[in-house]
Amino acid sequence: MTAVSPEYIFSLQESGLEAAALEVFRYQYRENDLYRAYVDALHKSPASVKNIYEIPYLPIQFFKSHEVVAGHFEPELLFESSGTTQTVNSRHLVKEAAIYTRSFMTAFEQFYGPVSDYVILGLLPSYLERQHSSLVRMVQEMVERSGHAESGFYLYEHDKLSHHLQALEARGQKVLLIGVTFGLLDFAEQYTLQLRHTIVMETGGMKGRREEWTRQEVHQFLKERLGAAVIHAEYGMTELLSQAYSKGDGLFETPPWMKVLLRDENDPFQISAAKGAGVINVIDLANIYSCAFIATEDIGRMYADGRFEILGRLDNSALRGCSLMVS
Repeated sequence: MTAVSPEYIFSLQESGLEAAALEVFRYQYRENDLYRAYVDALHKSPASVKNIYEIPYLPIQFFKSHEVVAGHFEPELLFESSGTTQTVNSRHLVKEAAIYTRSFMTAFEQFYGPVSDYVILGLLPSYLERQHSSLVRMVQEMVERSGHAESGFYLYEHDKLSHHLQALEARGQKVLLIGVTFGLLDFAEQYTLQLRHTIVMETGGMKGRREEWTRQEVHQFLKERLGAAVIHAEYGMTELLSQAYSKGDGLFETPPWMKVLLRDENDPFQISAAKGAGVINVIDLANIYSCAFIATEDIGRMYADGRFEILGRLDNSALRGCSLMVS
């Protein structure tokens, strides 16, 4: 079983990521015409790349202007970023739907346990109103796999959601309330709850619906209004098939087949995993059939224990529907 297979990637331990990443890099250099042209333009070659810090990371903007694919295939899924009417949306062609499902299900259950333990409630109004959202696809699968009839989506039925949460709390049922940030804030402005058995998870995103708040302000407000001890968060994007999770304080952890590095804003080829601040590069080996090495436009801070937080976005980056808040 080679590193260029879902079975290998999703069975990885953290210590095996570098070797697998180098094999995936060599595979994508061969099979992804766009990525090979980018690597060649940097005067790099597979023979010259000895570690993950030397791998060329493809600027995320290429997902707006090109088809980023490794090999030739008819995609089973198309994911598209939300953006605005003034922006060009990113498009991610997904060869196999099962790879995406396996990625998010395996990662979620590594961090939170079986999805069947939870009633899954999605508060994703803007995402439900458009097609090709990877977040909606993820939550829909989780709703179905939870096996609970009470699981489902909410658009703007905040009163119904409040009553539903109170009934689930009364019987001690574990719940995951996952919502876009402005949706959770809109809900919390109207209702005061005491959620003791519910994980409140925000996915980022104001989409111009509200004044931008810092992460600390958002989490403090949600804790006060919803009675949650901590606010969890998910870090994902259209261009990635994997997610990182935070169980509080905005500090994210990745599954074993995903890794976050930092690049110097003034020297994008200076890449490090050391603690400090920089612009985020992501290794996501679930992106076997697109590109597993992405230079994002998110600014982050790395901590000595390997966790990271999101500080904001580069000033010159386009407005994105899933933009995360400056903290």
